[in-house]
Amino acid sequence: MNRAIQLHNHPFKFLLYLEWGLLAMAIASAFDSPPVRSMGPPLRRVMRARPPLTGWYHSPIVVVIALVLFGLLGLYLPTRKLPKLGHTLGQVLMILLLSAAVLNDGRTFPFVYLVLVNRGCLMYGLAGRLMITGTAFVLFVVGLLLRLRLVMGLGRRLPPEARDRLRQIIMSLQLNFVVLFGLALLLVVVLINALLTERQSQKRLQQANLTLRQSAQEIEKLAMDQERNRIARDIHDSLGHSLTALNIQLESAIKLWEKDHQKAQTFLGNAKRLGTQSLQEVRSSVAALRQDQLAGKTLEEAIDLLVQDIQSNSSQQIKVNSTIHIAQPLPNPLKVLLYRVVQEGITNILKHAAARQVRLQLVSSRQIAALTLEDDGKGFDVSQARAGYGLQSMRDRAEAVGGTFVISSGSQGTSLQISVPIERNR
Repeated sequence: MNRAIQLHNHPFKFLLYLEWGLLAMAIASAFDSPPVRSMGPPLRRVMRARPPLTGWYHSPIVVVIALVLFGLLGLYLPTRKLPKLGHTLGQVLMILLLSAAVLNDGRTFPFVYLVLVNRGCLMYGLAGRLMITGTAFVLFVVGLLLRLRLVMGLGRRLPPEARDRLRQIIMSLQLNFVVLFGLALLLVVVLINALLTERQSQKRLQQANLTLRQSAQEIEKLAMDQERNRIARDIHDSLGHSLTALNIQLESAIKLWEKDHQKAQTFLGNAKRLGTQSLQEVRSSVAALRQDQLAGKTLEEAIDLLVQDIQSNSSQQIKVNSTIHIAQPLPNPLKVLLYRVVQEGITNILKHAAARQVRLQLVSSRQIAALTLEDDGKGFDVSQARAGYGLQSMRDRAEAVGGTFVISSGSQGTSLQISVPIERNR
């Protein structure tokens, strides 16, 4: 924590309210000094025989002022090295002044030492917390010894039997009180350390979640940009080429219409074929731009519709044999990924493979979903096609979810295999 700890940014305000409650109890007890006449006759004679301690610092007003100043110090806890050392020294001076003020009647305020440890835990690291705890314990024990020694001095005026009994009681109370107070300090340190550790863990978790959300948004944006670039490239490479060829065919038909009607009709027929092909490519690009191809459909239904659409609208005579067996519902991101891979794979086959048959197999178990695409086309040199956008897009999709991408090709056709883990992506 780099900023100073104040009321508006206090990490545990209930601890601050607890401090105020303890200090309020201490202030109330400052005016609760038992009068001499309420004591028993032996002790009353001893108290009257003891010369009273006088001075301005033995007044209850001084006790109240010291407690109020000590409480105000808790409203601002610095976190830089020199300011927090000065702040801690100021708290210790307030405790010493308070101890001197109540030394007259033998009282002590153990609450202020607990508050000191509480504030030290908020300002310092582990080493500093232990030093503050040790200092508070030493101050308390020294103050307690002074007060018990004062009571022992008063006991000298008592009869021998009563004096011995008083000494035994004081020694027992001293040992028990010191042990209990030490355990209380240890409990405070452990409690606040646990609270601070939990708070830091929550902060780290929140930061990790924020980073994860930002990364997911960046990945999603990158995927969208890649998809747009792919579609733009497809339109440029395929649709642009088809429209250019269509324009050439129409220009040739116009020039030959008056001279050679038969040849002009041939060019018009080619133009009609190119127009149909361009229309199909436009439909494919529009279908790729749809936000959710799987809306309201299972993965099997979406792939079946995709295959039917390809077979009905393609100018090539191609047969797709699909086998889909999914053991349990897949996470939606994997469903979209597998659909896109099937779409991209079949599109590449139509464009480049000159294949007649395609075998599509999709099977899944509890751990893995495996997709296989095979065609009987002319094949290609895999080593020369690694930079191809379609293949790279499918590879990136699979590896982004921890999957594998394997492709092999030869004169008998091409085989593409993708395997993705399921549990990791739920």
